[in-house]
Amino acid sequence: MSSAFLGDSLVEMLRYRAEVQPHDRAYTFLHNGEQEVASVSWCELDRQSRAIAAHLQARVAAGQRALLLYPSGLEFVAAFFGCLYARVVAVPVQVPQGGRAEAALERLRGIADDATPAAVLTTAATRHRLHETAPVRGEWVATDQMDERAEQQWRAPEVGRDTLAFLQYTSGSTARPRGVMVSHGNLVNNLSAAFHSGDTPAGGASVSWLPMTHDMGLIEGVLQPVFGGCPAYLMSPGAFLQRPVRWLQAITRYGAVRSGAPNFAFDLVVERVPVEQRESLALETWTAAYSGAEPVRDDTLRRFSEAFSAYGFDGAAFRPCYGLAESTLLVTTRHWQADAVSDGVVSCGRPAGDMKVAIADVATGRLCADGEIGEIRVSGPSVALGYWNRPEETEHTFHGQLDATSERWLRTGDLGVSRNGELFVTGRIKDLLIVRGLKHFPQDIERTVERSHKAVRPGAVVAVAVSTSARGDHVAVIAELHLRAGRDASDQIIAAIRQVVADGHGIQLHGIALVAAGTVPKTPSGKLQRFLCRDAWRSGTLASCALWSEPGTTTPRARQVH
Repeated sequence: MSSAFLGDSLVEMLRYRAEVQPHDRAYTFLHNGEQEVASVSWCELDRQSRAIAAHLQARVAAGQRALLLYPSGLEFVAAFFGCLYARVVAVPVQVPQGGRAEAALERLRGIADDATPAAVLTTAATRHRLHETAPVRGEWVATDQMDERAEQQWRAPEVGRDTLAFLQYTSGSTARPRGVMVSHGNLVNNLSAAFHSGDTPAGGASVSWLPMTHDMGLIEGVLQPVFGGCPAYLMSPGAFLQRPVRWLQAITRYGAVRSGAPNFAFDLVVERVPVEQRESLALETWTAAYSGAEPVRDDTLRRFSEAFSAYGFDGAAFRPCYGLAESTLLVTTRHWQADAVSDGVVSCGRPAGDMKVAIADVATGRLCADGEIGEIRVSGPSVALGYWNRPEETEHTFHGQLDATSERWLRTGDLGVSRNGELFVTGRIKDLLIVRGLKHFPQDIERTVERSHKAVRPGAVVAVAVSTSARGDHVAVIAELHLRAGRDASDQIIAAIRQVVADGHGIQLHGIALVAAGTVPKTPSGKLQRFLCRDAWRSGTLASCALWSEPGTTTPRARQVH
C-alpha cells in the first residue's frame, strides 16, 4: 500500500519507493496516447537512475549542470533522477521538433549558454539528430544505450533540503527565460502541499500529457506520483493535441484520480470531442482535475462540466490553481464552486501547505486592503532559491519587503485581489494596458475579441501595447482565424473586432492583424507570449493574412500572407 513520503530529498523519495513497493508499476508511457509501449517499476527506475548517476559521478563534478534533452518518454524520468542521484543539477529542455523547431532551437542555445552544462543527457536517436545542429558544449550521453550494471558503482551523495535539484527555465510568457533554482526542500514541500490539497487517495493513478520539461508537467505529472507512490500514465502533448479524447480515454481506462491542464485544454476537449466519442467515457474516479498555468475561466469550467457530467464527471473535482516556477509550482488552490467568481474571475483559493500570500501596492509595496488590486506576493518554503547567475534580479524578485516585515516576499509580477482570504488572479503587471488613464487587462479585451466573430479562434487572441503617446497605450490586436478568410470576410471580421472592443472597453484600437492558425506564439504550457507578438508587430516580422491600422498612423511593416 502506498503512502505519502516523509523525508528531505527526492533521492530519499525514490529510494523509499524502491524499498517499500519495489515491484509496483511506477510509470507507463502511452504511444499516441493509447498503446502501452513502456513501463517501469519503482525498483527498476531506481536501478536505471543509479546507473546514470554512476556514469555522471565518474565524469561530472557534483553541482555541475546536465541538460536533459528528451522526447516524451520514460527515458526522461530515469535521467532526471539520475542527475539527482549524482548531485548533478538537472536542466530539462524541450527537444526542437515540429513546426516551431527554430524557436525551440534558439531557446535551447540560450539555456545552454546560461547554464553552461558539463553534459547533455539524451537518447541515441536524438543525439544523432541534434548533435550537429545544436552545438552544446559538454559530453553527449545516450542513456538508452547505457549498461545498467553500472549501477553497482553508484555512491550515495550527500543531499539535503538546501541542495539544488534542478533549474526550471521560465516559460517566457512575458520575458526571456531565466533559470529558477529549485532545491530538494522546495520540491518536497510543494509536492506535499499539492498532494494533501488534492485529497488524493492512496494508490490513485494519475494521467498527464503535459510537457515533462515544463514545471507543471514535471512536478505534477512526473514527480507527484513518486511522492504519493501512485502509478502514473504519461503521453506526449502531441498525442493529446492531435486527438484530445485520448486524455479522457486514459483517465477512464486507468481509473485516474489526478489529472489536469491549462484552461485552453478543457476548452479544446469540449470543442473537439464529439458526442459519439464520449459514450465510452467513465470519469467518476477523476476527483482532482487541476487547472492552472494560465487564467482559469469560469465559463470554461461550466462548459466542461455540462458536457461531461453525463459521463461521470463532477464539477466539484475541478481545482483552480495559482502557481509559478519561482515558487516551485503550486501556491494556492481550492475546489471549484460556481459562486466563487468575482467580476468573471475564478477564485484560485487559499495558500496550500505552509505558503503565505499577500497583495501589495505596485508602486509603494504597502499591503493592500481586502478587495484592492495589487501585485501578488508569496512567501514560504516552496519559494525557490533565486535565478541562476542573476544576483541582481534574484535580489529584486525573491527578496521583496512588505510593510517592513522581516520575511522575504517573492514579487510574482502577477496582479490579483484577495477577498475573504481567497485569491483572484487578474493579470500580469507587464501586460497591463493603460488608455486615457484607465487600466485594462489584456485578457478581458482578448475574451471580448474571441466572441466578436465565429472565425476567430478562442485562446489565440493577443492584445498588446505597440506604442504609447500622451493619451496612453496604443493597443493592437492579433487574432488567429479558424480558416483563411477572403478580403470581404477579413474586412467584416476587422470591423466586428473594432466595434466590440469600442463598445465593451471604450478603446479605439490602433491596429488589427488577422493571422493563420498556429501563428500566435505560446509557451509549452499554452500561455500566450504577448511580448513576442508585440516585438513581431514592431519589427514587421508578423505574418498576417489581413492587416488594418488606425487612419493617420504609420502602417506596421508586417509581412502579409496571401
